[in-house]
Amino acid sequence: MPKVDVEVNRVSVKFRLDSEKIDSLKEYFLKLTMRSIEYTEFNALKSIDFKIHNGERIGIIGHNGAGKSTLLKTIAGVVKPTEGSVVVNGSIAPLLELGAGFDADLTGVENIFLNGAILGRSKKYLEEKFDEIVEYSGLGKFIHTPVKNYSSGMRARLGFSIATKVDPDILIVDEILGVGDENFQIKSSKTMKEMMTSGKTVILVSHNLAQVKQLTERVIWLHEGEVRQIGKTNELCREYKDYMDEILNKK
Repeated sequence: MPKVDVEVNRVSVKFRLDSEKIDSLKEYFLKLTMRSIEYTEFNALKSIDFKIHNGERIGIIGHNGAGKSTLLKTIAGVVKPTEGSVVVNGSIAPLLELGAGFDADLTGVENIFLNGAILGRSKKYLEEKFDEIVEYSGLGKFIHTPVKNYSSGMRARLGFSIATKVDPDILIVDEILGVGDENFQIKSSKTMKEMMTSGKTVILVSHNLAQVKQLTERVIWLHEGEVRQIGKTNELCREYKDYMDEILNKK
């Protein structure tokens, strides 16, 4: 039996949502001081429980609001579970919000080392990969410019280049991302497909069932924050499509 790369143990995530409209910062702090802000609790994930073994390619499906992105962020360590635990064995490249962890005042060069360190790589390793990262990003001389001067596409390209060149054990993908210009999108799409078929552990969220069937072997179906079903990709995608068609026909 292959080793377990990801173990999600009865994970629940709850968010507090303001249940009243506050029109100004002054009013917010006044209510906060008086402890009179009313909240409602939203259960994004409810007692999620599963294991992912080394080398598995897992798809996560479900309608909008089912908890897919929250689950990915919890596995990636971006969101802390309210209850339960997540155990990850190996380095992760979370391709979720590319460039979100950059320090805007630092240059692209400095952010390569900062972001790479966050992804668990040593300075020596990043120095060895530095030229590859810069070349792949296509940023050229802009790599020495503060990231606050980058366009959103430039940030995404650098984030993608770092995440894929650090050679992660586990790849977490929220949709197959198209970043940068058309040429970079073609290149990045090819890179991701190569990584996803190279024996790495992959967790993929996508609304594109054809993509899920092509790239994964097992599927987790989330429904309203709970695991509705776990099973083989083709079988479960067929059941999910029938379910969604039934809902659409009722409208």
